[in-house]
Amino acid sequence: MTPGNSGASTPEDDDPFGYLYADGQANGAQPPSGGYGYPGSVNRVRAVGQRQYGQQTQQAPTAAYGQVPQQQSAYGQQTAHHAAASQTLPSGPQPSRQQSRSAGGSGRRGPNTKGLLIGAVAVVAAVVVGIAVAMTGGKSGGKDKDHAGGPAPTVGASSQPSPSATSSVSSDGALPKIDAKALLLGGGAALASDVQGAQADGGVYVSNFNNVGASVTWTVDGIPEDGKYTLYVGYGVPGKDGVATLSVNGTPTATPVKLKNWANAPAGDYSKGWTKTYNYVRLNKGTNTLKVSCEQGDQCDANLDQLWLAKGWGKSDG
Repeated sequence: MTPGNSGASTPEDDDPFGYLYADGQANGAQPPSGGYGYPGSVNRVRAVGQRQYGQQTQQAPTAAYGQVPQQQSAYGQQTAHHAAASQTLPSGPQPSRQQSRSAGGSGRRGPNTKGLLIGAVAVVAAVVVGIAVAMTGGKSGGKDKDHAGGPAPTVGASSQPSPSATSSVSSDGALPKIDAKALLLGGGAALASDVQGAQADGGVYVSNFNNVGASVTWTVDGIPEDGKYTLYVGYGVPGKDGVATLSVNGTPTATPVKLKNWANAPAGDYSKGWTKTYNYVRLNKGTNTLKVSCEQGDQCDANLDQLWLAKGWGKSDG
């Protein structure tokens, strides 16, 4: 073999530029049209992916630039793989995501108004039940408290003032007399009847008088003329002296109501301490208001049962 030709050309001996030289042209080298420059040269140039090592594969046709390969589909068209998959789905229309969103409104789930309404009704019901329980508990608690301190109030006992505390001079000129239950009560004074010996109708008297502000008020109509009158007060003390304030037509008098233990009752025994006292007053013709009250500094531990008037100033039985 000559140095210029050692038999069949091998890839190592191929010169892609052999056609440019004299010896290459003498050997018939031509410009490359798909292989190397020498005739019969081995063309090992292959498209990428045509062959793998040790395997024979066929090259898939390469699509021209700008064209869509056959295995791909244009946007919106179904590929063969997708078409096969869609055939395995159950028959009948399948709801799309857009349709399910539209069923709920405008793509956004609205407020659960039914749930809110149920919640509001439950809250209102709970409040009503709580109020009912509180009212029931308050009533039972108040009842137990009333009976816890002692026996039930006696008949006729009340802390409310009488609706009427007015008396009138009779047609024959006799001055009036009033029982405890007809007096106007104030400042916590109350009616009671459990202490025996009161002279008022039904044995009712004014109790709870030994508190600052407690009072009884009596209005008298028909006083025949201005002048001197005597006011009598029936009362009972528990074996000790007391004192209260007297006001005539809104003005306190200089002389208090002296609630002395004239009956000489033993200490603490109200039932043995019933007696009476009197005060001289000046009244106007017509209507006058008399008030006996427990003021600051008074000692008012007494029960009051009656008030009455007499003409003039004189020490009498009244």
